Amino acid sequence: MLLDLKREAYEANIALPKQGLINLTFGNASAIDRAQGIFAIKPSGVDYDALRPEDMVLVDLEGKKVEGALNPSSDTPTHRRLFLAFASIGGVVHTHSSCATAWAQAGRAIPCFGTTHSDYFYGEVPVTRKMTAQEISTAYEWETGNVIVERFAGIDPLDCPAVLVNRHGPFTWGQTVAKAVENAIALECCAHMAQMSLALTSGLTSIEPELLNKHFKRKHGPGAYYGQKKA
Repeated sequence: MLLDLKREAYEANIALPKQGLINLTFGNASAIDRAQGIFAIKPSGVDYDALRPEDMVLVDLEGKKVEGALNPSSDTPTHRRLFLAFASIGGVVHTHSSCATAWAQAGRAIPCFGTTHSDYFYGEVPVTRKMTAQEISTAYEWETGNVIVERFAGIDPLDCPAVLVNRHGPFTWGQTVAKAVENAIALECCAHMAQMSLALTSGLTSIEPELLNKHFKRKHGPGAYYGQKKA
């Protein structure tokens, strides 16, 4: 079972540079086994071309390394905080993809301007507040998770499976880590389209609620009808 978990995390990690979401070693992906309370995550600073499934590091929800010869990603505490806070998620992805990171660095949420965005995110993709000097100087990665959780008060994390950490970059998640990767791809696409839309129409307003609801709910929730029924 844990070998499968490592393989799942590995495949998610190597998908990130293939999808143009990663430069150098920026970013990471993790997958959790909820029954065992263990997640697999990319080792810190290892080049994606050199990455192997057995390199994935296993960590429990108390932050203890369970298995692995290498050090886990420096962002491990952020992933752990999200797994603890969002019980419905099975994987987390962090990238520094260019367009989404530009919005994060600007401290701006990504507005929902059209149906492509609505298919994945129920409204704007939120941005966190800036972290305080104390948060940065103490348990920085854990506190990064805390500002995300704080921002999602009252928001279902599966209604908007993405966030922009102010001055930093995007995190996405999903019920599986493969879905978290898909959401990271969609986020970068939507961030790019939002930038282009604003360049064309500077005063553009958000999508109409009726169209947002139609597109999101035809793919998500009990009344969803997009795609094929699972056998």
